[in-house]
Amino acid sequence: MTETAAKKNLDDEIRMLAAMAYGEASPLNDEKEMYALASVLERQRVARGYSSYKVFVDTDKSFSFVTSDGNPRYTAFMKAKDSDIQKNPGMLLAIAAAENAKAGGVDYSNGAYFWDGSDIKEKYSSHFKVRHGVKIMDQNHNIYDIKNSQKLVILNKIVKKKVAGKTVTEKIEIGRYDHVYESTAGHGGTIFWMQSSDYLNTTKAKPYK
Repeated sequence: MTETAAKKNLDDEIRMLAAMAYGEASPLNDEKEMYALASVLERQRVARGYSSYKVFVDTDKSFSFVTSDGNPRYTAFMKAKDSDIQKNPGMLLAIAAAENAKAGGVDYSNGAYFWDGSDIKEKYSSHFKVRHGVKIMDQNHNIYDIKNSQKLVILNKIVKKKVAGKTVTEKIEIGRYDHVYESTAGHGGTIFWMQSSDYLNTTKAKPYK
């Protein structure tokens, strides 16, 4: 048990981060899964410029649905008394994961900004990430035995130039990619993702969106 986890009065930031990680995690209460989820949530909070998890949740309700969709694990954690948390190994693990993330500790997500649970297998054909292209980078990440969904996308731009005194247009390739999301880890019931460098370089997208 960590020092903060042993305290009776739990910091509001740690409580909310721990509750989100606990809610997003599978019932397995897998240590690496919980730690990875907390690390991704903290990375996203910082990248999006939110000063606290309350501001994060109030402003961007769609990022972690557990805070608004009635997720029983998140709700149970947020309603739990500190004394009850001390008796719950899964909740204590979530607190340790939150503390680790806030301290910039070990990151079992390997730099991920996104994650998926079993819905990526259950709703594979209609899943947002699958439709935009996923690539499993290591079969150890592939806990749901899903297939890659790569499809080549080429982006071009039209430029104008003078040729023999006339203005002509020319199509120039600015980049290409065949997947948007690539796996970084797989723990418990969660696959973790980051966006591919080819996609980011071609589209100039933000890695956390």
